[in-house]
Amino acid sequence: MQCYHANIGACNGCDLEVLNVINAFLLSKKNPLEMRLVRYLKNADMLLATGSVSRGAVKKIRELRESLSGSKPVIAIGACAIDGGPWKKSYNLVGGIDKVLPVTCCIPGCPPTPEAILQGIEAALGLKKKLFTPHRYKEG
Repeated sequence: MQCYHANIGACNGCDLEVLNVINAFLLSKKNPLEMRLVRYLKNADMLLATGSVSRGAVKKIRELRESLSGSKPVIAIGACAIDGGPWKKSYNLVGGIDKVLPVTCCIPGCPPTPEAILQGIEAALGLKKKLFTPHRYKEG
């Protein structure tokens, strides 16, 4: 499984947990999903997105999705990628990644644990039951 990791505007907490998942597998030589980070999106099997979407990043995110050939899964990792996190009411944010491109699976947390990230990836691949789906809360 080749993953492309995109930090859209995260504080790096979720990014560190994603790297913990990948590195734990590489160091222990037990990698059931054969997860590896790739440099180019065209070589990836899935897109791992962290961070909230700013208005300036919308065009670049759409370009990322167009580069991802076929219907490959997009996974929103962390509270910011799901709905904007603690900054969701900021004037310069659009919100979560699901407002710009279709999301296959959401992994909540700030930051989510490596176990939750693994479960979310397995759910996105159809290896386990889906844990979370994107949703928007109504304010009021």
